[in-house]
Amino acid sequence: MRRLNKGCVAPVLLALSFLMIFYGAMDGEAAIVLRKATKICLECIGVG
Repeated sequence: MRRLNKGCVAPVLLALSFLMIFYGAMDGEAAIVLRKATKICLECIGVG
């Protein structure tokens, strides 16, 4: 079994994470997360 070089794993994971963040932003997930976070925070302080 071939061992992966640690120097090549980090850039691949970094690129994959940027692609996933970009996809989520284009899909509208940021707005959904913000809406849920706002609702939870308002419920915690007793406003919502």
